[in-house]
Amino acid sequence: MKVILLQEVKGRGGEGDVIDVKDGFANNYLIKDGLAVKATKGALKQLEERRKNIEKREEVRLAEANELKAKIDNLKFKVDVQIGDEGQLFGAVTSQMIADGIKKNADVEIDKRRIDIRKAIKTVGLHKAEVVIYRDIKANIEVIVGDEDAEKFMEALKAKKERKSGAKGGKKPAKKDAKKEDKDGKKDEEKVEDKKEDKPEEKAEEKTEEPKEEEKPAEEKTEEPKEEGENKE
Repeated sequence: MKVILLQEVKGRGGEGDVIDVKDGFANNYLIKDGLAVKATKGALKQLEERRKNIEKREEVRLAEANELKAKIDNLKFKVDVQIGDEGQLFGAVTSQMIADGIKKNADVEIDKRRIDIRKAIKTVGLHKAEVVIYRDIKANIEVIVGDEDAEKFMEALKAKKERKSGAKGGKKPAKKDAKKEDKDGKKDEEKVEDKKEDKPEEKAEEKTEEPKEEEKPAEEKTEEPKEEGENKE
């Protein structure tokens, strides 16, 4: 269906533009909300009669849009959000948050519906957004979440996390070390005891062997008298 726009519609055109859209979009949104009318012969004739006035209004709109772009284009600001230990956000940066940041840093009111976030902002670092001011006039916005240098910010978060864990469990590692030392000490003591137990056994064996060797001379002494008795006879 062809319709005549009565005012600017984002991504479609501005006042006086004749566009072709789907019937549902035309009837349920554009015509219903007073943004357009059907492009009938009568409506097109009226459009031509109003063309000069529309062009004058268009010049004013374009001038205002360019003026606004000059104020906010390449604007960079920080957004305050809750950040987890891994650098992930609790939620995401919204269009309304960016609109509030523009108001705070440039004193300019921007409809959140005119802000395009190219990719959902859910991590720390530098992110880009785009403000569609009017027709093809757009402004680029840079949003800093946490810190512009994400890597440095992540390192700082990691160090902070380590400090917290160290403060909470600083005494626990000492206990673990003490336990390890006790275990090692017990193991060393067991080894020493085993060595001590082994040595007496060896000495005992040596002592029992020596008397056996001394018994031989005693047998020799008993045999000599018998030989002498035999000679006397």
